Amino acid sequence: MAQVTSDATFEKDVLSAQLPVLVDFWAPWCGPCQMVGPIIERISEKMPGKVHVYKLNVDENPEIAGRFGITGIPTVIIFQNGKVEKQFVGVQPEHVYFNALEKRATGVNNAIV
Repeated sequence: MAQVTSDATFEKDVLSAQLPVLVDFWAPWCGPCQMVGPIIERISEKMPGKVHVYKLNVDENPEIAGRFGITGIPTVIIFQNGKVEKQFVGVQPEHVYFNALEKRATGVNNAIV
């Protein structure tokens, strides 16, 4: 299950993580965000111990959203070693997120098409 991060915990949760981290920047009023939510949950369930998966409500956490230039949601960012590795704006198919994470989590491209 995806965990929740915030302005207060983002540094520890995401930037200091040893594993790759997927962060879903979302808001409860955003229709497309509601479409991405179940995809993010499935990815979290498929990759336990390989990646960390977090959700950040941009309305409740404007500092981090602003720091990473989030102007459109949903935005999904993959971080590795505290740096942005890949960013997706808008709804993407599950395999797009999964493939980007799998490559970083294993160093091997086991792409799902």
